[in-house]
Amino acid sequence: MKIAVTSQNRKTITEHAGKCRRFWIYEVEEGLVVGKNLIDVSMHEVLHANRQKLAEPLAGINVLIAGGMGPGLFDRLMQGGILPVITLEEDPDAAVAALLANNLDRLPVRRSHRCHERQHASP
Repeated sequence: MKIAVTSQNRKTITEHAGKCRRFWIYEVEEGLVVGKNLIDVSMHEVLHANRQKLAEPLAGINVLIAGGMGPGLFDRLMQGGILPVITLEEDPDAAVAALLANNLDRLPVRRSHRCHERQHASP
């Protein structure tokens, strides 16, 4: 199993998953983390810009942990067989450990979330 965690600053979990360019990728086997790598995606590969498929470095993930994401991304991940997890936990390692122990506090996706580009559109 592969778990991706948004971490723009390489230290904490990033809140806006759609704009994030850096992800920790955890390789999990039999419930244990066996590898961890930091990947970078280009501006053209961020989840917000790339709506058809995940960028190659993110291909094959089973879970995406983030501090926040919009309902469109949440739904796209679910439809693609990827479990989206929104959490207040800030430490990527702690979040993955808690997820694997089935005690990570999860937040619901905010269905009233609006993308900032649409907020400024004229009627």
